[in-house]
Amino acid sequence: MIDFNNNKEVEEMLQKIDKDIKQELSEKRYKHSIGVMQKAEELAEIYGVDVNKAKLVGLAHDIGKELPEEEKLRYAKENKIEVDEIEKINVGLLHGKIGADICKKRYDFTKEMQDAIQYHTTGNENMDLLAKIIFVADKIEDGRNYKEAEKAKQLETARGIAKSNIEEAVLYEIDSSLIYTMQKKKLIHPDSISTRNKIIMNMI
Repeated sequence: MIDFNNNKEVEEMLQKIDKDIKQELSEKRYKHSIGVMQKAEELAEIYGVDVNKAKLVGLAHDIGKELPEEEKLRYAKENKIEVDEIEKINVGLLHGKIGADICKKRYDFTKEMQDAIQYHTTGNENMDLLAKIIFVADKIEDGRNYKEAEKAKQLETARGIAKSNIEEAVLYEIDSSLIYTMQKKKLIHPDSISTRNKIIMNMI
């Protein structure tokens, strides 16, 4: 197990992950991963979360993203990863679970770090602070930009909220995603709904 207080060990692990994702992901996805790592570090410093864990998870979070659909399903079956009905239809959602499993076996990530990777797309009502940081960092990293004025405005709003209230930032991103998903008449994963409800219940 890596000593997260040992900056040398952490740096060596970051270099290993960087090398792996540079080989396994497209240039666009690699740059996104670097951006999420940097944003996760920034948010971790704001909210008092272990910065080294945030950087490692941020860098590795999409490690399973670009596996072909058939390979995702095969990996899930071979590694006994549960696939729900929505994931069978929207196979891309599996990359969180697969990424968590890869990072457990390849890098010995802790359960907390695995969960942050698993939950970073749909959310989860049991997300801890690290998971919320990764969830938000994935959506607002500095490399993201939109040509559409409305989306660009939403992105800047989300970045502002993230600096002051991570719970509201998660809620804002979920709401934005739900509106988009409903407009496209696509399936909504129940974890997104339960996450939203849990945050609102905590606010009441």
